[in-house]
Amino acid sequence: MDPATTVRRLVPVSNLAPAVTPTDDVYVIAHMGIAHVDVRSWRLVIDGLVEEPLVFDYHEVTSLPARDVVAVLECFGNPVEPDVPTRRVGNVAWRGVPLAEVLTRARVKADARSVWLEAPDFGTFAGVTSDHYVKDLPLEHALRHDVLLAWAMNGAPLSIEHGFPLRAFVPGFFGTNAVKWLSRIHVSDHRPESLFTTRLYNRRHTVNGRVVSEPVRDLDVQAVIVTPADGAQLVCGSSEVSGWAWSARAVSRVEVTADGGTTWRDATLDPRGPTPTWQRFATQWTFERSGRYELGSRATDCDGRTQPPAGRNRIHTITVAVT
Repeated sequence: MDPATTVRRLVPVSNLAPAVTPTDDVYVIAHMGIAHVDVRSWRLVIDGLVEEPLVFDYHEVTSLPARDVVAVLECFGNPVEPDVPTRRVGNVAWRGVPLAEVLTRARVKADARSVWLEAPDFGTFAGVTSDHYVKDLPLEHALRHDVLLAWAMNGAPLSIEHGFPLRAFVPGFFGTNAVKWLSRIHVSDHRPESLFTTRLYNRRHTVNGRVVSEPVRDLDVQAVIVTPADGAQLVCGSSEVSGWAWSARAVSRVEVTADGGTTWRDATLDPRGPTPTWQRFATQWTFERSGRYELGSRATDCDGRTQPPAGRNRIHTITVAVT
C-alpha cells in the first residue's frame, strides 16, 4: 500500500465536457490507499460454491473473450457522510471479460446466491481496520453479460490507481462496487460481513415500522452543469447551458433554472443508448440584464425519480456573473 492512507483525487465538474472522460480526469478514491500489485505473481482465484475452482494469471485473463462497455463510473461519496454531494463522476470506455464467462466456466452450484469480489488492499478507514476489501453482488446480477472483469479503460491498460491489473465494473452501480486490484471471486450462499458491505455503504429506510438496511448499489438520478463553469463571467445575451445527466435507468427529462429554482425550463436531452452512459442536455439561455445568476439542473429518470433539493444527489447549482 503506497500511500497507505486514504487517497482522493477530485476533478472539477467543468473538466467533464468530453463524452468519454479522459483517464486523467477520472476521479480516484482509495479508502485505504493505493495497492501496488506485482502482476508476475498476481492470480485471479474463483472458488467457493463452484464445481470447478479456477485460477488465472494476467495473460490468461486478458486472453478470455472480451467485451467493451461505455458507462458511468460514479462515487457514492464518503460513506460516513452519505448526504454530502460529491459530484465525482466520469463516463468511461471499459474493456474486459464478462464476469458471467468465468462463473460459467467454474460451474456455479445450485445453492449459490452471492458473488464476493475481493481485493488485497488493507488498512484503516473510519477508525476501523480491515485486512482486505470486499463487495458482493447478487448472483443473478453477477451473471449479466455487461458486468465486467476489466483490464482496460479508455483503450489502455488500467493504471495502478485505477486498479491494475484487474478491476470489476458493474454498469448502473456505484463505483464502490467496481472493486480495484481484484484478486478473488468467491461464490457463496450469503453476503459477506465486512466494513464495506454490512457496516458502511448501506441505505436505511423504514418499511412497516421496521428499519431496513439495503446495500448501496443503483445509481441515483443526477444532472450536472458543465458549461458554463461555476464562477464564470458571461456577457448579456444568449449563452449555452449544458451538461450531463445519468441514472441507473435512462434519464427522461432535464430542467434548467437561472433564478435559483423559482422557474424551470426543459432542456433538450440526448437519448442514452444501450448502456448506462450519461446523456447530454443543453439549452440556450438569454441573460437580459447584468448581475449574478444562480443556475441549476434537475434530472428525472424513467422510473419517475427526480433530483431532490437536499441529499447526496441534490440539485446541482452554480453561480455566474453577467456583465
